[in-house]
Amino acid sequence: MAVELQSLIEQIGACRACADLFGHTPRPVLMVSRNTRLLICGQAPGRRVHESGRPFTDPSGDRLRDWLGIGPEAFYGDSRIGVAAQAFCYPGTSPSGGDYPPPKRCAALWRKPLLQSLQQVELTLLVGSHAQAWALGNRYRGMTETVRSWQSFLPEILPLPHPSWRNTGWLKRHPWFEAEVLPYLRERVKGILSP
Repeated sequence: MAVELQSLIEQIGACRACADLFGHTPRPVLMVSRNTRLLICGQAPGRRVHESGRPFTDPSGDRLRDWLGIGPEAFYGDSRIGVAAQAFCYPGTSPSGGDYPPPKRCAALWRKPLLQSLQQVELTLLVGSHAQAWALGNRYRGMTETVRSWQSFLPEILPLPHPSWRNTGWLKRHPWFEAEVLPYLRERVKGILSP
């Protein structure tokens, strides 16, 4: 199975299926291994991640790692942590200043075979509304209500708001997230990453 997963990772890395949608060359960003036990599924890489080629190398990543209770060394160095966004390439920035939504083509091509290849996953974090809507289908009730009902998705799935600075106001308006969800998340991560 490791060979099959490695082949799939290489195919995703070489994918240019969405090249006609972008004003830039696609650069798929993915971080998984056969050891992945904690899978972080966000929306799509941002510009900084596109440039670095590593997931969450931006202020959102700093906040996410704080939520997880781990530093960059563990995040990038522990093969039990995987990152596979709904779309693997930066979709570009819209005139309003935010990034375009992740193209559906990417998920249609790659999500199912990738998720089937990751046999050790214990917890999947659905980060942001696009990732939640894709993964949960008719169970998705908008980001706030989906995150508010986080316990109903356990133990396999935990929906989270996106850690972007754009959600700072949301976090202030919903203090229950920090008080209730983050302690659970940190405890799960600690358990998953314990020797």
